[in-house]
Amino acid sequence: MSAESLHASATALLETWSPATGPEQSLREAMLAFLGSAPRGCLREHAAGHITASAIVLSHDESEVLLTLHPRVGRWIQLGGHCEESDHSVADAAFREAIEESGIPDLTLEPGLYGAQAHPITCSLGVPTRHLDLLFKIKAPEGAVPVRSSESDDLRWWPVHALPADSDVLLQL
Repeated sequence: MSAESLHASATALLETWSPATGPEQSLREAMLAFLGSAPRGCLREHAAGHITASAIVLSHDESEVLLTLHPRVGRWIQLGGHCEESDHSVADAAFREAIEESGIPDLTLEPGLYGAQAHPITCSLGVPTRHLDLLFKIKAPEGAVPVRSSESDDLRWWPVHALPADSDVLLQL
């Protein structure tokens, strides 16, 4: 568990990911180039930008996605956040964030990278930065009831075909 294991996991995920579209392929290459120049680029201390870990939390039947109304962003977004040096991998960070932010036990992390996004943001560092977001698919057990954490203004299930208008959640249906 270290910056090195996070970096290695992010690099391996991106190297084995085969995105379908040209823009995703370009983002994949940009993220790999970033990681090649930023050994500690998976930690928030890397102020110019850093890898973050997101969870696309789907209901057991994949008809709904759990979104948080993020207090800093002011929009409905997927769960997730910063990697910590105590996380063994970026996937572990996404899984940890999903449990912390959803309050749902018994989540199931699907292997591999679900997708990637990049977001300009002023995060907890207090300065403009860029989140290079690796997304993971996580399924909730049947009947899962989310419990809002202090990191959210609201938390709710949304039908996958009726997401909020201002959401940029990446769903591959």
